[in-house]
Amino acid sequence: MDNMVTSVEIDRLKVRAFHGVLEQERKVGNDFEVTVKVDFPWDIDSDSIDNTLNYAELIALIQKEVDIPSALLEHVAGRIYRRISSRWDSVTGGYIRIAKLTPPVTAQLAAAAVSLAWGGCASK
Repeated sequence: MDNMVTSVEIDRLKVRAFHGVLEQERKVGNDFEVTVKVDFPWDIDSDSIDNTLNYAELIALIQKEVDIPSALLEHVAGRIYRRISSRWDSVTGGYIRIAKLTPPVTAQLAAAAVSLAWGGCASK
């Protein structure tokens, strides 16, 4: 069968991290959810991990980047994108969403989030 494009998705990985513009955010931290979807070509007849994208390795990569404090979530998303692109050259597109679950605002909301998409992958 022809090669197909498939996706590996990490859905709402829960992490504690120290991102934010305010100094207090970088001291006390916040809870975040990170979703990453990565598209890549895949041979439907293959049952070998060598022919896919190992989601455990993808999770470790995400966690390593999220552990580095940043003022902007956009910066964190950009670092995750660069790491994915440099690790797996077969990736054809993807989507990253980082949600801060309790942002320092007075409004009631589920989260404040940023997202980054590339290669035609508009959303999860």
